[in-house]
Amino acid sequence: MINFGEQTSFLSLKNEVDVFTNCFKLGLPLLLKGPTGCGKSQLVEFMAKTLKRPLIKVACNEDTNSSDLIGRFILKGGETVWQDGPVTRAVRTSSVLYLDEFAEAREDVIVALHPLSDHRREIYIDKINEVVKADPQFMLVASYNPGYQRGIRELKPSTKQRFVCLQMNYLDLQNEILLICQRTGIDNKTSERLALLAQKIREKEDLQVKETVSTRLLIHAALLIKNGMNPRLACHLAIGEVLTDDPSVARGLHDFINLQI
Repeated sequence: MINFGEQTSFLSLKNEVDVFTNCFKLGLPLLLKGPTGCGKSQLVEFMAKTLKRPLIKVACNEDTNSSDLIGRFILKGGETVWQDGPVTRAVRTSSVLYLDEFAEAREDVIVALHPLSDHRREIYIDKINEVVKADPQFMLVASYNPGYQRGIRELKPSTKQRFVCLQMNYLDLQNEILLICQRTGIDNKTSERLALLAQKIREKEDLQVKETVSTRLLIHAALLIKNGMNPRLACHLAIGEVLTDDPSVARGLHDFINLQI
């Protein structure tokens, strides 16, 4: 466990910290891929703190266009002035730029970021005819969930080949128990029951849930239990109801939780 306090910690199992550090030093963009709640955002926040760089996060979606990220003209005090978007601000301030759910970004957004993700390390702002170059302290990080959600677009090979890719996944049982205890202060026995529940849900294919249980949901359940809520109810609310909106699937999931907790 590497720890800077409860809200800025990361449990490194393989070589995540080393890969991130090397990419930063070499000016290489990094792509994190893995299921929801496996620690991708936590790694980025931890590393920005470790590297002592500002962090600018962008949640990508199909409604976000390139102007939202690069910048646009706005009216201010009766005058038209240029306002940088988060990507431009990140480059100007030598920040860690984190593009979450990158695969959901529109094609014009991905194309606009191409010069920033290759050897040029720059963005061109056509509306003000300016090239903004990144210095060695800037880093581009993106993340997505390949194959874990139906309907999520896959990244094109030409886009993925601009990045160093780091595969992430959920923690093994013992480390998930450790993390739940560390993040919530709950007792080890309850933490073990929650981690075992998650492991069994992830392995059980006939529950028909579109997403499986993340460590984040286990932490939510643990916090509710630690605050005095009945453990089964806490798991129903923080896990069962989150994983599905289908009443029949929810009943099956709740029954499964009742057997385990």
